Amino acid sequence: MSTLPGYTGARISGCWALRTDGGGSGEDSLDRLLPAVSTSRRKSSTLGKTEPPLLRTGTRTIYTAGRPPWYNEHGAQFKEAFVIGLCGGSASGKTTVANKIIEALDVPWVVLLSMDSFYKVLSPEEQALAAHNDYNFDHPGAFDFELLVTTLQKLKQGKSVKIPVYDFTTHGRQKNWKNVYGASVIIFEGILSFADKELLQLMDMKIFVDTDSDIRLVRRLRRDITERGRDIEGVIKQYNKFVKPAFEQYIEPTMRLADIVVPRGGGNMVAIDLIVQHVHSQLEEVSEKGHYDSVLALLATAHQSQPLPQTLSVLESTPQVRGLHTIIRNKDTSRDEFIFYSKRLMRLLIEHALSFLPSKACFIQTPQGQEYEGRRFRGKGITGVSVLRAGETMEPALRAVCKDVRIGKILIQTNLDSGEPELHYLRLPRDISEDHVILMDSTVSTGAAAMMAVRVLLDHDVQEDKVFLVSLLMAELGVHTVAYAFPRVKIITTAVDKSLDDLLHVIPGIGEFS
Repeated sequence: MSTLPGYTGARISGCWALRTDGGGSGEDSLDRLLPAVSTSRRKSSTLGKTEPPLLRTGTRTIYTAGRPPWYNEHGAQFKEAFVIGLCGGSASGKTTVANKIIEALDVPWVVLLSMDSFYKVLSPEEQALAAHNDYNFDHPGAFDFELLVTTLQKLKQGKSVKIPVYDFTTHGRQKNWKNVYGASVIIFEGILSFADKELLQLMDMKIFVDTDSDIRLVRRLRRDITERGRDIEGVIKQYNKFVKPAFEQYIEPTMRLADIVVPRGGGNMVAIDLIVQHVHSQLEEVSEKGHYDSVLALLATAHQSQPLPQTLSVLESTPQVRGLHTIIRNKDTSRDEFIFYSKRLMRLLIEHALSFLPSKACFIQTPQGQEYEGRRFRGKGITGVSVLRAGETMEPALRAVCKDVRIGKILIQTNLDSGEPELHYLRLPRDISEDHVILMDSTVSTGAAAMMAVRVLLDHDVQEDKVFLVSLLMAELGVHTVAYAFPRVKIITTAVDKSLDDLLHVIPGIGEFS
């Protein structure tokens, strides 16, 4: 590798790693795990960073910048998360380097993943060995590589994943796993993050943190004694028996696979600054490849004079429905009347939407002892998800007709500079993937926010044909946008208006509903 100030190498890839429990001779294991080394290097470029809006408090950084679209007009992902792999010996400062990179990047939607989360659960016999510091936690066999590869693949593809939480006291996984979603950049750190061929293929940048062995031993003593309840004799015994040999046999040889080697860990700001510049340039390059700017224009021209899709269901325009629209569309209607009659219309809309849920025949006994053939919901559960803020106004109507319904929320706002929708916040119930989802937004104009909300649900493994987009009022463009991207999503509304004005308001519309 060519030598640069403070580090060596120069390319880009990203990574994750985990350990497993197993035997086998060291060299055979290493040859099996490591791929052949390529001598090619991608040309490096630099770009000055731009800082997004953020709020800093004493304990955390809160990004006010949202996540821009990560999908195209077809609803398919056009850019994957950028994965940075950090490898190095135990206590080499990998987490410190990762945090320094995150701080210097100032990019929202960054996820830091630790290899330590993917230790295998120990058997009773292995538990006994670990209690006497006789279990090798630094061997490739101590990690669940299969789970790791699957998890990183899904996260890189923009999917929601569940990360195990490992308990170093009991040497087992805690009951509640951590949900992770929406990463634009993934930073993975671990001692064996370069030790698997499949993981290396998922990386966009590989960094090896090289720290003196004496410094690493001191740090490990401090960490294991204060954080993991170990005694000094046990830590030294484990270090000499397992940690040091494993570093020499499995970890140090993978340095040759790194794009960048960072000596001295988190204190090497020259190397960290160069890494940040390179990541910024790569992120800029990726975003330029997938332009969202023209999506609405493409959709608007593509669907001119096209019939409304068959997946659309419009509530029958009875005199009652027409009368409710007359009241809520009237600019002279008072606020109290607007709220009251909007709630009535929402209730009718939700009842109509529920008629599309799957059902099955069933037989019950009436109080008179007679058999009655009825129907029951055929599914695991129903979850309502509101697109904030206006979508929240539809929650009471759903709660009124669906007992104990679970509610999730998604905050999507339009970037006034780019015109793009941006994801700022989401809170979804656990195991939503098994439910039928009522996605609620009061009005849909271009369909951009609704499209993003549906994409979020699909990223959480909700089946497309189990998503019901429910809105009081939609523009034709919004209907076509959603139907074009997600042809199996059921679209349900009380009315479809023809056009939009220059501010993208539905015309004739009902005004600013929220």
